[in-house]
Amino acid sequence: MSKPSMPLDSSCRHWTLIASAACLLPLLLQLPAQLGGLIGVTAVVVGLLAWRQPLPGWLRLVLTLALVGTVLGVGGFSFGRDTGCALLAAMLAVKPSETAGLRDARSMIGFALFAPFATFLLDQGPLSLLMGLVATVLALTALQTLADLEVGDRLVRTTGRRLLGIGRLLAIGLPLALSVFWLFPRLGTPLWGVPERSLARPGLSDRMTPGEWVDVMTDDTPALRVRFFGPAPDTSQMYWRGPVLWNFDGRSWTQPQWLRGLPPAISEPSPVRWDYELEIEPTDRRQLVALDLPMSAPEDMRLSLDHGLYASKPVSSLTRIRLRSAEPRQYEAKIGRVLRGMALALPDGYNPRTLALARQWRREAGGDDEAIVRRALAWVQRDFAYTLETPLLGRHSVDEFLFDYKAGFCEHFSSAFVVLMRGAGIPARVVTGYTGGYRNSIGNYWLVRRSDAHAWAEVWLPDRGWVRVDPTAAVAPERIYDTLADRAPGGDLLGGGMTSLLNTGDWLRRGWNDLVVGFNASRQAELLRPLGIDRLEGSHLSLLFALTASLALLWMLWLSAQGQREADPVLRAWHVLDRRYRRLGLGREPHETASDWIRRVGLARPDLALALEILSNRFVDWRYADGQTGGRAADADRQRSLTRALRTHRPTSERPRTDPQAATKQRSTGERR
Repeated sequence: MSKPSMPLDSSCRHWTLIASAACLLPLLLQLPAQLGGLIGVTAVVVGLLAWRQPLPGWLRLVLTLALVGTVLGVGGFSFGRDTGCALLAAMLAVKPSETAGLRDARSMIGFALFAPFATFLLDQGPLSLLMGLVATVLALTALQTLADLEVGDRLVRTTGRRLLGIGRLLAIGLPLALSVFWLFPRLGTPLWGVPERSLARPGLSDRMTPGEWVDVMTDDTPALRVRFFGPAPDTSQMYWRGPVLWNFDGRSWTQPQWLRGLPPAISEPSPVRWDYELEIEPTDRRQLVALDLPMSAPEDMRLSLDHGLYASKPVSSLTRIRLRSAEPRQYEAKIGRVLRGMALALPDGYNPRTLALARQWRREAGGDDEAIVRRALAWVQRDFAYTLETPLLGRHSVDEFLFDYKAGFCEHFSSAFVVLMRGAGIPARVVTGYTGGYRNSIGNYWLVRRSDAHAWAEVWLPDRGWVRVDPTAAVAPERIYDTLADRAPGGDLLGGGMTSLLNTGDWLRRGWNDLVVGFNASRQAELLRPLGIDRLEGSHLSLLFALTASLALLWMLWLSAQGQREADPVLRAWHVLDRRYRRLGLGREPHETASDWIRRVGLARPDLALALEILSNRFVDWRYADGQTGGRAADADRQRSLTRALRTHRPTSERPRTDPQAATKQRSTGERR
């Protein structure tokens, strides 16, 4: 039978739950809000219910099955990184229900330490790292508290001393950890694949339904950062091209998948070109964005027929690419029959009023496509308004928008405009992406947020090809009623001080991305370029890593030798005394009492017995005697005197002559001390 686990006292139980909660928190913040909140509430309730005794087995089983079913249901019963991390969080939330003794507490803390490391599968930001470090320190402190309970030493460590000890351990291992991060040879691709997310991150997709973008447009998190090499285009010309949508079923626009495999259409770029670097946040999608219109694709990426930029694998980590773009003079000046038919296709039985108006404009324009485009934009400017307060549209969504409500945002304008153009016989398509950007004056780069999501139109005109038309931008300024800025909490308070704070925060995040998250194999090879070494070969990198790792290990050994396991100076000196006698073959055995040890030393070396007996009596008196008098100052003096006596005692290997009178005098002197 196994030995029963030692029961926990209240202090150890507090530390165990605090450390586990600190480990769980960063992981919960990366899960969907409702799922993370449910798991967090479950953890709190289980911790309170199981405070005095573990929950019944049947209740633990019900909680576990309910949480697992909820996690799998939210993930669509498909396994991915987020699903696995959510299951880990759910199991950790239920774990306190079976924690009763010391062994259970150690198991719970060890299990909880997986949570902050799993967080990095979902986010590699500095906040996740900081929370993970705090959780690790608290977990190590809790383990040290459990060790003190198990040992039962009378020397009780304060929380400050425990944290000081944990800090010393971290300082010992930090140089080795840094050398491994910076210098351990990195592979261009990982040895094993990490599953994708089962739930895609919010953002652009290959589907757009007018009215469903409000959540995306209120997401103020960064989508990408841009650094221009040379002049930057005007903000009004910053259209970041994403998915191009061709197919319309009467309600939603979608992207034909087969167009991705075709080579990009021929375009004639204008002389004004822009050279820039994109830093794209993870999206777990292959679709990227680029300044309209990208001239070529970087390595391991490709351009589709409609100049959509695609990566070879989902963008699950921070990605940097360098691109060149230019506005086209001509873009696919000749369009094939199949593509023209796709760009004119409309579903039967939808939006009859819009189609009737489009056919009327076609008759009145006399074949002038540009006149129809200008007429539509003038109508938008005169009669339409921009607002996020839009009702849910019915079957004839375009008719309702154009003739009834006449108010909406970019999804409504672009969708209705393309349907109107197609009804008039002009090939048109919807383009989604981002528009504009915010220039961070501290880092001299542009920040594009997910709230900058936008949709516009492209129409095909003879001799010019595809031409960008943004009907949303045609709305008269006095008809813009409800915008994202109006809905932003405290938006009117963003004065100079707050703006500077936000700029500084994002600049620090960009520096973190550059220094840590974006540190890959190619950056590692160029690590010593500031020292005049252009590129480190694999053999040189391995040699440099071996050298720095060896130095770090020597540092660890030196600090470990300097530190003492025993915190009490008297006990440290007593152990040193034992080691000195051990060199003479007279060390104290683990089973021996101090009296037995002195008796054995006296038989082997009578010349050493007297001094050792005096020191032993003083040590036993200090260690185990009760009711010391004289106050704290006197006790401190006795401790220092005993420590000094133990440290200065040096047993010799020679056997000197013993003078009985001197021995008697030495005994009386020791007793007076």
